[in-house]
Amino acid sequence: MSAPLTAGLGLKPEHFDAALAERAPGLWFEVHPENYSVAGGPRLAWLEAIRRQHPLSLHGVSLSLAGEAPPDALQLQRLAALVRRFEPALVSEHLAWSRFEGAYLPDLLPCPRSHALLRRLVDHVDQVQQALGRRIAIENPSHYLHLPGHDWEETDFLRELVRRSGCGLLLDINNVHVSARNLGFDAADYLDRFPADAVMEIHLAGHTADPVHGETLLIDSHDAPVAPAVWSLYARFVERAGPRPTLVERDGNVPAFDELMAEREHAAAVAEGLAADTPA
Repeated sequence: MSAPLTAGLGLKPEHFDAALAERAPGLWFEVHPENYSVAGGPRLAWLEAIRRQHPLSLHGVSLSLAGEAPPDALQLQRLAALVRRFEPALVSEHLAWSRFEGAYLPDLLPCPRSHALLRRLVDHVDQVQQALGRRIAIENPSHYLHLPGHDWEETDFLRELVRRSGCGLLLDINNVHVSARNLGFDAADYLDRFPADAVMEIHLAGHTADPVHGETLLIDSHDAPVAPAVWSLYARFVERAGPRPTLVERDGNVPAFDELMAEREHAAAVAEGLAADTPA
């Protein structure tokens, strides 16, 4: 029997050989399914090789679940084919939109947490779960400005989404920290109110200060090590809720594999109560 999932990493092409050779217990890798929605070729062969050694997670970025239109049928068909082929341990998407009237915007765009959005989101999540034949996790967004039109606090909105759709949640703790700093709320209080029982996965990442506004506006850039404040929030959450499969994300300024593995090992140690909340 394979070891339970502990901490994982985003899989990068430059780390293929090292990832394939690594045997750390509980290690898993996450990819964006959009990068593998092809009929064949070396990309899928590469992922097949990794899958034989490590569990996978598929983390979608373009289903536009909060958009007005339902998920694109062809895209959903391709995602279902990947799920059948690779049998990922986890499948997740974002609380965001990226398509409007046939146009696609390569970003995860915000939306007001209205009653109408909740109804639409429940329908879209249900369509995805029916197509995949499994539960998915929805990630809390990062925020950069106050939006009008909210009917719900975010934690209550996510809790109700879980109740109505049967989905799970992906708790991105860096998103919580960034949003709290940008909008002026208390990150620890947010985490204490987050519906922990629904959390299927946790994300940790680095962020940067805006080049114009500095520390008053943090950007969820994924191009730096996990910040001490995020480690502290992570330790606080797992102390309350227990460990969950945890991903260390790095999408820019990608360091050597060993450096990412060190962050991954620290995340695993924090989850097990064996390390302080900030790495040495």
